[in-house]
Amino acid sequence: MLEMSKTKLPNYEQHGQTITFDYSNHQLQLTVLTPEIVRVFEYRGNDGSSYAIEGSKEQKTDFTIKQIDDHYELRTSALTIKLDAGQHLDVYDQKGNPLVTDYRGKRQLLNKGIDKVHERLVKAEGHSVSESTVKSDSGYYQIVKSLAADEQLYGLGDKTGYLNKRGYEYDNWNVDNPNPQLENFTKLYKSIPVMLGLKNGRPYGLFFDNTYKSHFDMGKENSNYYFYTAVDGNIDYYVLGGRSLKDVVTNYTYLTGRVPLPQKWTLGYQQSRWGYSASQKEVQDIVDGLKKYDLPCDAIHFDVDYMRGYRVFTWNKDNYNGNPKKFVSDLKNQGIKVVPIIDPGVKKDPEYQTYASGIKNGYFVTSPDGKVYINKVWPGDSAFPDFGNPKVRQWWANNNKFLTDMEVSGVWIDMNEPASFEGQIPDNIIFSDENKKSTHKKMHNVYGHNMARATYAGLKKQQDKRPFVITRAAYAGTQKYSTIWTGDNRSIWPHIQMMIPQLCNLGMSGFSFVGTDIGGFASDTTSELLTRWIEAAIFSPLLRNHSAMGTRHQEPWSFGEPTLSIYRKYLKLRYHFIPYLYDLFAQESKNGLPIMRPLVLNYDNDPRTREINDEFMVGDNVLVAPIVEPSQAKRLVYLPEGQWIDFWNNREYEGQQDIVMDAPLDKLPLFIKKNTILPWGKSVDHVSEKADQEITFKVFGDHADYQHYQDDGTDFNYQDGEFNQYRIAVDGDNVNVQLKHHGFKSAYEKITVELPDGKNIFKLYNNGKYQDQ
Repeated sequence: MLEMSKTKLPNYEQHGQTITFDYSNHQLQLTVLTPEIVRVFEYRGNDGSSYAIEGSKEQKTDFTIKQIDDHYELRTSALTIKLDAGQHLDVYDQKGNPLVTDYRGKRQLLNKGIDKVHERLVKAEGHSVSESTVKSDSGYYQIVKSLAADEQLYGLGDKTGYLNKRGYEYDNWNVDNPNPQLENFTKLYKSIPVMLGLKNGRPYGLFFDNTYKSHFDMGKENSNYYFYTAVDGNIDYYVLGGRSLKDVVTNYTYLTGRVPLPQKWTLGYQQSRWGYSASQKEVQDIVDGLKKYDLPCDAIHFDVDYMRGYRVFTWNKDNYNGNPKKFVSDLKNQGIKVVPIIDPGVKKDPEYQTYASGIKNGYFVTSPDGKVYINKVWPGDSAFPDFGNPKVRQWWANNNKFLTDMEVSGVWIDMNEPASFEGQIPDNIIFSDENKKSTHKKMHNVYGHNMARATYAGLKKQQDKRPFVITRAAYAGTQKYSTIWTGDNRSIWPHIQMMIPQLCNLGMSGFSFVGTDIGGFASDTTSELLTRWIEAAIFSPLLRNHSAMGTRHQEPWSFGEPTLSIYRKYLKLRYHFIPYLYDLFAQESKNGLPIMRPLVLNYDNDPRTREINDEFMVGDNVLVAPIVEPSQAKRLVYLPEGQWIDFWNNREYEGQQDIVMDAPLDKLPLFIKKNTILPWGKSVDHVSEKADQEITFKVFGDHADYQHYQDDGTDFNYQDGEFNQYRIAVDGDNVNVQLKHHGFKSAYEKITVELPDGKNIFKLYNNGKYQDQ
């Protein structure tokens, strides 16, 4: 269809749900994917498909497009987009409230007014002068949007700093920076260019799908606008609507994918240290220590020490009595799974099979002259697999068979920004973009993404289980393939404080299976810091204590008492909560909502929740308020609307108020929303791969309703309907349990419901139903 404009508005063509506007200098496309998701696209010579989005996300959607006065108006049931002759694009919700509107003024650079002489002096003293943009001679563009006085900005993955990103600037360029991470860091290991906003309390999201280096200024340059710039690539972004912030997250994860249901054991505690895996004896000593001190644990992570000279897909058998496979199997029989590390750098060694195979097949990235590009990482001179090439991903997936044949239970991939010791890889190094040649400039930010993608595919085929992959570097959509952690943090109080906003923003950015190095990776932890860290992190989905070689040991017993007893207390609490966490993951696989959430995600209508950095929620009904400062034994806790029950003493509090909580060293302030039911796991040393025969549900309040999910916790049969869903309804002493689905071969033989007054109700399974004992 072709319509002529009556003003200076451009002509447009409509093909299906895509409208192409023919401006004089370019074409601009709007594509309606759903009532709440609209793509904005301008081709700038960059071909290739999205790495974040797989398959078509377009749903049949009713919408209208028509001219009104001096602009076009595209309207769905949820969004209205106005586009004028000046190419201004404004987005409103279904009630006409502005969400995302183009800024009409001119930008005002931060360093404006600094003359060249003073700029040189400032830089000579070691300071920097912000240029506030990312620019290049060609392909540069900027998108500038208006900021309201009452507008908060979230997302961007695990950038440093606070929950609300307003007033700061960030770069999307994956980097391994060993310096202590501070709130003024503009970039870290991951580039996840999605932002969520609350403009005058109304939610929206923007996802910029561009793998090139890009920049967000979230109102640092000027409080009247925020902007996005990129050094190259097409203009390609998605407007995300929704009635709540939860809706926006659900829409974003619909677009880029959701974290698949993990194996249940991966929610258990995991112990690690750079240096453990240098010898079989040291690993066994750690496992023996865990058992001796009654500390539940499910996995030990092996850092680079287990390899032969840091060569990936090798094992130093001399340090493992000549038979590492037997040792890994022996550990598994003791309830401990092994998760080894793998880096992308392949040692330059013609006698080394992985390197020789990569050279023979042309699987490494090259210089523009066609020679294999070499830089240094742990093995010394190393080549870098070209993960953008589908054949290379398949080759890498097949190489993982070396590890799966060793019976490892997961793979931890690291250094995949990609990191390099002799300077950054030049932009013009040749990388593949699927089946065509590209450059490092475009493929850098998806290098770790494609490595995770390959590793996931290999484990899925070789183990026939839900793959457990952990990656340091990531891009939007990597959540489909991998768990992530926040990288090399430090044993300092600012990093335990930063953990909460980092993990919460990751959750709102699509990454639900996340964690941080408990106790801190670098520097030296203390007994108080380690204790407060295990309390603060105990509900993070990935629960791993990891530290660097040469730092003070931080195993739970390293500081003696009372650290050991407190650590044990919270590990045992974690295992009680695993059925609840698993339920949340089952829900997340359908709605994309994270397990660990900022209060604002659940209560976006409450202005008090929008700047809270030291509390978080687990699902909808559990509120956690850890101590994240030294020498504190009390803290102020904000409780949102509703009634809340202190987990430890059952005292009730009204919401929408601040309360002062005692929090001695062994206490984590923890609250359950009244009229909540929680599944309660048994006290165990390890998560069993066999189906539980019994389960307990704890009731907080006098009436509640809960949906509980059950499957085998391991394979993909649940996708074919092999799962059970239970409904537990409580009204006073009346308890009803229904098994809603029974595709899974096993059901609980006995269900115990613990009421607040201490009374227990027992239900036994008989002929497909639950009856009173």
